[in-house]
Amino acid sequence: MSCECELNYEYHEFVDCITSALDARDPYTGNHSRRVSDMACFLCMKLGLSDRETQEIHIAGHLHDIGKIGVPDRVLLKPDKLNDEEWELMKRHPQIGADILSKSQQFARIAAIILHHHERWDGKGYPYGAKGEEIPPGARIIAVCDSIDAMASARAYRKALPLEVCRAEIERNIGLMYQPEIAKAALENWAELTADY
Repeated sequence: MSCECELNYEYHEFVDCITSALDARDPYTGNHSRRVSDMACFLCMKLGLSDRETQEIHIAGHLHDIGKIGVPDRVLLKPDKLNDEEWELMKRHPQIGADILSKSQQFARIAAIILHHHERWDGKGYPYGAKGEEIPPGARIIAVCDSIDAMASARAYRKALPLEVCRAEIERNIGLMYQPEIAKAALENWAELTADY
């Protein structure tokens, strides 16, 4: 699945440059970000968001993990599950990513989406425990797409989960991890949303 949203040329060049820096460290992250971005763009259109919002969320999807550039290699590239100390280091990546993009006023809204993409609808996410409407809409959309790709993709420490397992997890977490309207839109369009897996 590819996104029908067209990034303007300057944004596209910037996104390509900055994501290639992360790809150089972790090829998985770049491919993951592209898939998340495409799914987020698709959901934006299904949810009836404006072109401007869709483009911002599309860019944020590409850049949502850019903060991992500040995570030590021993954590980022570890072939096994992370221990508690390593997990705390990994959990810093939304703040690092937001800090990188906040250097430009033009990217302030995208930085806010990146900062909150691991928050949960019920307030049990990170980095701030924001909940419900406190979380930017783009971050709520990326949270669903990020989860789908993380589950449906193979990792060094586990195989990709079957799509029916991924779907069940999204459904089980409606109103907990995910805003109900967004999760339901993903489930209603599941076959098209997950066509690349």
